Amino acid sequence: MPAGSLRMIVPPNGCLTQRLAERAYMSGPDQIPWPCRTQLRDGELLLERNVADSGKFHIPWLVEGHGEVVLCTGTLMERARPYQLLVELARGKVNQVRNQIADWQAMGLVLSAKVDAALRKALGQLSRAVTSQNDVAKAAEQAQKAIVSAMDVADLLVGTYVEQAMTVRRRQSSKLRLLLGSNLGNEPIDPSIVGWYVKAFNAALVPFSWRAVEAVEGAHQWAASDRQLAWCRDHDLTVCGGPLVRPDREGLPDWLYLWEGDFNNIQSFISDYVESVVTRFRGQVDVWQCAARVNVNDALSLTEEQRLRLAVRGIEITHDIDPNAPLIVRIDQPWAEYMSRTAPDLSPLHFADALVRAGLHLSGIGLEINMGYEPGGSFFRDRLELSRLLDLWSYLGLPLQVILTVPSGEQIAPSQRGRPVPMAGTFPGGWSPENQAAWLRHYLPVIFAKPAVEAIFWNQLRDTEGCEFPFGGLVDASGAVKPVLPAISALRKKFLD
Repeated sequence: MPAGSLRMIVPPNGCLTQRLAERAYMSGPDQIPWPCRTQLRDGELLLERNVADSGKFHIPWLVEGHGEVVLCTGTLMERARPYQLLVELARGKVNQVRNQIADWQAMGLVLSAKVDAALRKALGQLSRAVTSQNDVAKAAEQAQKAIVSAMDVADLLVGTYVEQAMTVRRRQSSKLRLLLGSNLGNEPIDPSIVGWYVKAFNAALVPFSWRAVEAVEGAHQWAASDRQLAWCRDHDLTVCGGPLVRPDREGLPDWLYLWEGDFNNIQSFISDYVESVVTRFRGQVDVWQCAARVNVNDALSLTEEQRLRLAVRGIEITHDIDPNAPLIVRIDQPWAEYMSRTAPDLSPLHFADALVRAGLHLSGIGLEINMGYEPGGSFFRDRLELSRLLDLWSYLGLPLQVILTVPSGEQIAPSQRGRPVPMAGTFPGGWSPENQAAWLRHYLPVIFAKPAVEAIFWNQLRDTEGCEFPFGGLVDASGAVKPVLPAISALRKKFLD
């Protein structure tokens, strides 16, 4: 067996498809994915990588009642004898839940008898799976049951945490100071949704899209941005502006690609644009998103160092012109699945940490989570994984913004191929307008419960022709409000007002 390889015996029921195998990856103890190659062969999943260190195996897996969620094993060492995939996934999930229980109990969490009973059930099923490994089919059956039970425990546990954490937060302050808003896009707000918007949100994200503002080099079109800001003032909304630097095809004007390979000129053009925006709208924007998606390599063949330099330049220019405004840098795909296919030097967390340590007057970090989309999105994960992610990023010591999208449908036109599309079947029952709202009702309270989070923005207001995230809006293509918008209103009333 070549160095850096790992063999996993797959269940005999054929539930591991090639599509799932291609999404699998390994990570080190720090959860940073390693570039790897996977293939199904003779009833085994073979995973090859360039390092032979022990690590954790991650794979999206269909779990009854929970959808197709990313599961993770415990730490596995390289060995000649293959592991049994489902047994190790069950062991990993049960241990993750047990460790989280211990951490939260140390902080004062009180567990209900229901959580304790559910955990004992999962432990019993795991024990039967581990002791039945001489019978692959039997071990897989018991391990699958243990995974379902562990996921049930995780959900109960997070629900208990949210309830008790929100009680503590309300005891400290009768009203949470949390910004809640949506990206307004570039089109005028339809009068028919204004009432719904102001009922759900107290803030708005005005994008100042360079692609829209300066479609022709040197010819700035400010009318849409002026209109959005006036609308925000009329409805007493806190304004977050940006992202100002967004080096991907949705954020860059087409004419800039003429300069691909000439970083000095690219940086000069971007600097001029940031200066123009901040100078014009200084005093009208409460918070600036200086840069977004700079941790991923999506356009202009920019190196990691060059993208880091663009983020730094955007922060510096914004602070020089508007020194009193809070400054945010937005990080895309914070679980870093993209690193399993590429080999950047910096993980998302390390990329942000480099900016934080540079003394750039950063006021916070934004986490962009477009869950259930690929390419360019995040795999579907349970509430415990979301909670752990937010806790990890809070270690940077800065407030967090969370930028969210999940789909409300799955049928994609051929013209969308190559762009982000919904991952069909990841949510139980499939993605639909009702399930988009169900996801939000289930997950948003977890974000509310985190003291480090100061703002939450939905990443797309409307489903328009050619929108970046199909079915990702709060309003459908016909202009009708989806169930997710009233759901946000209800959660705001319950948790924030």
